[in-house]
Amino acid sequence: MSDNLRDKSKLKRSLLFITIILVVWLVLGCAGQRKGEAVRGICETFQCNQGGVVRADTTKKAMTLVFTGDEFADGAAHIIDVLTRQKVKAAFFFTGNFYGNPAFEKIIHQLKQNGHYLGAHSNKHLLYCSWENRDSLLVTKQEFTQDLEENYLKMSRFGIKKQEASYFLPPYEWYNDSISIWTHDFGLQLINFTSGTRSNADYTTPDMPNYRSSEVIYNSILNYEQKDSAGLNGFLLLVHIGTAPERTDKFYIRLEELIVELRAKGYEFKPLVDLLNAGASGVKEE
Repeated sequence: MSDNLRDKSKLKRSLLFITIILVVWLVLGCAGQRKGEAVRGICETFQCNQGGVVRADTTKKAMTLVFTGDEFADGAAHIIDVLTRQKVKAAFFFTGNFYGNPAFEKIIHQLKQNGHYLGAHSNKHLLYCSWENRDSLLVTKQEFTQDLEENYLKMSRFGIKKQEASYFLPPYEWYNDSISIWTHDFGLQLINFTSGTRSNADYTTPDMPNYRSSEVIYNSILNYEQKDSAGLNGFLLLVHIGTAPERTDKFYIRLEELIVELRAKGYEFKPLVDLLNAGASGVKEE
């Protein structure tokens, strides 16, 4: 082969390689953009953080109670009794550890029978990203997906179908925008609790530096309701269904008192699905 032909052949291969790279780049770029737009779509209606819905309509005095659980469920009986008496439908997000625990089967059946929302909270309660650097992922997409599939597999044993439980609350209530996109790719929408109160600190024990007593937690909710211009409108208020034995000051004991007091202030407790389907007048990215 002459030098001229050899040079032309090299040029063709180079052009072909560059063309392939450009096509792949464009395809991946467009796909990523579509995924990002899909995740942002719901955030045009609700208040979001890192692609996860954290607050619904702030113009209406409606909120929802959200409970999470992994290894403890000591508050289940009390919580179920309170919600039944007060005619409140709440949302419960459990890990695969919880759904797979034989001691908790009766609790899950009762919650389902009572019409509460039952969702996923990861299978093994994984930490998805670093506490120090939120952008630093600690799991791959494959690990994330496989773990979530196992969570839903355990849920299916209770007759809970994925399409009936399309909202997902991440473990540790900690995630980033990549996790939100992976959640969307899995066919779900990521949600999280509304920040501002200390209700999510009800798991803390006295030996922890971030320990908060039930009195402090209760007052933080009422104080926020007073100081925020929108009060608790659209709130997803998080409480744990159980906590470690070392915490003897259980916040869920004050659940009924809280419901009664907030209702007296004009708040309506809505099921999660109803709250997130109610629509809103605006959105604010935290």
